[in-house]
Amino acid sequence: MGSLIYSMITSLDGYAIGPDGSSEFLDVDQEAHDFFAQQMTSFGTFLYGRRMYETMLFWETAHLDPDYPPFIADFARAWQAIDKVVYSRTLEDVASERTRIERSFEPEEVRAFVTASDLDVTIDGPELAAQAIRAGIVDEFQPIVGPVVAGGGTPFFPAGTTLALELLNEYRFASGGVWLRYRPTRT
Repeated sequence: MGSLIYSMITSLDGYAIGPDGSSEFLDVDQEAHDFFAQQMTSFGTFLYGRRMYETMLFWETAHLDPDYPPFIADFARAWQAIDKVVYSRTLEDVASERTRIERSFEPEEVRAFVTASDLDVTIDGPELAAQAIRAGIVDEFQPIVGPVVAGGGTPFFPAGTTLALELLNEYRFASGGVWLRYRPTRT
């Protein structure tokens, strides 16, 4: 049985996207790419909203650019090997392999899919994740907190969210960021 994991790089003050639309809160260097690629070995599927999918499409061809260092190609290949589901009412076609479009996010269907999966499933993007958080189907939260204060934007957690969390693990990056792994406590 897989787990549904919500993970994104965030600012220190809790924003997944800054007021200018940026999400560059951490220097994603070789150490970070290697760490994230290792994390992806347990993932079977990425669940994306349209904007997150369009951001991540970079990885579909990044391995082809000879100017990038080898760790970029390694990460790209790891990303390409994972199935992707894009939730969008407007996206006509996908531009990556192993990808399908769903027109609506149905929490019960996602929960059944994750439960039936042998691998973990990630939900990426604060708007799509907000639907899963409100439905109570997220099994783990894995924010990567960067050493930046954004001052506003789109929060990692939707407004009004109240959760008690148990810290399961952490990893400190040399660049100043911290990966945190929490699970909601069930009472």
